[in-house]
Amino acid sequence: MKSPLLTLPGAVPAEGVDEGVAAHYGDLFREQRALADGIGFVDLSHRGVVSVSGDDRLSWLHLLLTQHVSDLPTGEATEALILSAHGHIEHALYLVDDGATVWAHVEPGSQGALIAYLESMKFFYQVEVADRTDEFAVVHLPAGSIAEVPEGAVVRETAYGRDLFVPRADLESYADKAGPAAGILAYEALRVEHHRPRVGFETDHRTIPHELGWIGSAVHLQKGCYRGQETVARVQNLGKPPRRLVFLHLDGSEVHLPPHGTEIHLADDGADGRKIGFVTTSVRHHELGPVALALVKRNVPVDARLMADTTAAAQEVVVEP
Repeated sequence: MKSPLLTLPGAVPAEGVDEGVAAHYGDLFREQRALADGIGFVDLSHRGVVSVSGDDRLSWLHLLLTQHVSDLPTGEATEALILSAHGHIEHALYLVDDGATVWAHVEPGSQGALIAYLESMKFFYQVEVADRTDEFAVVHLPAGSIAEVPEGAVVRETAYGRDLFVPRADLESYADKAGPAAGILAYEALRVEHHRPRVGFETDHRTIPHELGWIGSAVHLQKGCYRGQETVARVQNLGKPPRRLVFLHLDGSEVHLPPHGTEIHLADDGADGRKIGFVTTSVRHHELGPVALALVKRNVPVDARLMADTTAAAQEVVVEP
């Protein structure tokens, strides 16, 4: 899904999973500062959009998601996960109910697999699941934004700003009114600053919610059964997650950022030390400099000096060991 906003002045296309929208519009740090000040918008129109309608939509989703949504108030935003039978994270849904329909945006290209799973679980429930990606585009307004919400848009408001489900046909006209555009790199830098995990970046095939701090925000511990709940309950009550999310301050003298998957080892072990984790997302932040999120083994000391390949890194605790 290639965004029409790639024709805006200075737009440089993003690569990888975020292909289809702009990485930046010529000035990464200016775009970050604008978002931090509540100015402008981010084109997230490459993300998948899924809707669930019908009288049973909330009670049905409650059976499938990690979040308590059976009584979700109209207009209240939440996020939820879908887990495998072994409790590993498969999907993250950022959703809101408008009184008639639940709207969710998900990782680019993942809506097909998500919908296939949801369709397989419909049984006798009165629900309709639809891929709305061709009809609606996601636009992010930062916290503090005073930009108007276009007619026909669905609003999902959180502490980090507002996600708008905008009719795709209105995307270009809305961009003209919403203020300066910021690219996905600016959005990702603020995501990393706020320690917010992302499926496919902070997750791999064996990630469980406890490792990323998703307990509470996306996983409700006092709700009924859902796929993968046994693992969630067992780790919560009897064990500890094998890994934990950390925030890294990277050596600013390095020219290149360590990419996703870069091995992390203890600085005291030297360059050939054993792997104790990996970089999940690294960014250049307008105030903090080069920073990253990473997954490390739970028992790594919180004051240990780390190396991301050849880049020195100091850790801040995100998930307590």
